Amino acid sequence: MQAIKKSVAGEHGRRHSDVGLETVGIEAPANVYWNLNTPELYEIIARREEGVYSAHGALLVDTGEHTGRAAKDKAIVREPGSEDKVFWGEVNKEFSQEQFDVLRDRMMAHTEGRDLFVQDTYAGADPRYRLPVRIITELAWHSLFARTMFINDDAHASQHTPEFTVVNLPSFKADPERDGTRAETFILMDFSQRLVLIGGTSYAGETKKSVFTILNYLLPQRGVMSMHCSANVGDAGDVAIFFGLSGTGKTTLSADPERQLIGDDEHGWSDDGVFNFEGGCYAKVIKLSAEAEPDIYRTTRMFGTVMENVVFDPETRLPDLDDASKTENTRAAYPLTSIPNIVPEGHAGHPRNIIMLTADAFGVLPPVARLSPEQAMYHFLSGYTAKVAGTEKDITEPQATFSTCFGAPFMVLHPGVYADLLGRKIQEHEAACWLVNTGWSGGPYGEGERMKIKHTRAMIRAILNGTLSQVETRPDPVFGVGVPLSCPDVPEEVLTPRNTWKDKDAYDTKARDLARRFNENFKNYEAGVSAGVRAVAPKSE
Repeated sequence: MQAIKKSVAGEHGRRHSDVGLETVGIEAPANVYWNLNTPELYEIIARREEGVYSAHGALLVDTGEHTGRAAKDKAIVREPGSEDKVFWGEVNKEFSQEQFDVLRDRMMAHTEGRDLFVQDTYAGADPRYRLPVRIITELAWHSLFARTMFINDDAHASQHTPEFTVVNLPSFKADPERDGTRAETFILMDFSQRLVLIGGTSYAGETKKSVFTILNYLLPQRGVMSMHCSANVGDAGDVAIFFGLSGTGKTTLSADPERQLIGDDEHGWSDDGVFNFEGGCYAKVIKLSAEAEPDIYRTTRMFGTVMENVVFDPETRLPDLDDASKTENTRAAYPLTSIPNIVPEGHAGHPRNIIMLTADAFGVLPPVARLSPEQAMYHFLSGYTAKVAGTEKDITEPQATFSTCFGAPFMVLHPGVYADLLGRKIQEHEAACWLVNTGWSGGPYGEGERMKIKHTRAMIRAILNGTLSQVETRPDPVFGVGVPLSCPDVPEEVLTPRNTWKDKDAYDTKARDLARRFNENFKNYEAGVSAGVRAVAPKSE
């Protein structure tokens, strides 16, 4: 590797951008490693002892105290160019420009004499909406993570002009009293300076989701629907997108051997169709098995995969994917090309089907239902699923969880902006919308049973091949959604949840209770949506 004025470029003629680090105030680092590839980063990671390698060649790293996102420590600078667009509140907390600037200067001074790693990458597989993003890190494995998760174009590295820069320095910690942060950890975003500062945490997912948050701010203003969803496409070019929170089956159900995967987590929907934001996947691997998820499982045994907080045998270096002693949120980051049956270009046409997944632990939502465009927007804004007992400390019974747009922590604009965009695109492209409940049937969690995966797969199959759209539906008496009277390979009694409960009165009580929770949550958004969307609310009385 060749040193050039304290910069280190990779082999094979790769160059760094003509735009230097001084643009963000970094002036006296030690060595700067530009756009190193995976083998080069592996060498440096080993030399710096930032991680170890599994028996199969995957990189095993430990993120320390933070094994997930520090959502409470994320804030956005209130500045004139964006303050009237940001949906301020508990999620989008405000931070002052003055405090940001002071912290920025101290953080950049912290880089003096330190080695830095730079990846000049892109977010967005559609060239028309591709965002050039520079990721600056002090950890080599964070640079590998960025190179894995985003889109690279080494052949034109010198032409890369970053429109946003993310600076991630885990060793730099804020002083809450001095800096106005909640804690030593911070994730701060300034749209005017097009700069993200991350400190006090080694969890790499903060970089990924910061870029997603940026796209959720920029793209809707250009008429592009930004979505927290997976997407696949059939041989006939029929695209399907799957919205869903953690534990609802988003990754599992979109991984279909008969269809090509566009992406597993973040997408845009433009006038040309659906496109992936990323070049990699960031999958939860706790209790992953070769039988249930063969494609993802194989990536955990590949060179180039980054595995976070996975327990392993120190002698054999064999990972134990069932061990959650560090965290339930064990993760693997791997290039999309590591799995078969993908869409190489990362984009396809317009969705024919939109599937909203929920895991209803109360056992009252139908396992599959057709949604009107207004109902689709209502459920999109609600973003409902349920946590079950044991998933978190002090949860002893099912708890309703609402995350607007199925990704509240990353949505910067008013939720109505995203819902209106979705509604317009549904109407324009005549997409069929569905609600699929992968949760409980026959009673709530602890009494009923989890929906059989073979039945859910049969419902998804019937949606995607067009069979279910031809079946007559009846409106659910509480939630109003259209419940099919039949579905191939699914017993008819399963389709109507009330029929699966022994105590019908108990079902009615529980259904009205969940309806009240929906309605109470929706008060947060009703002022920004149409009367038609408000009219499809569940009946709680």
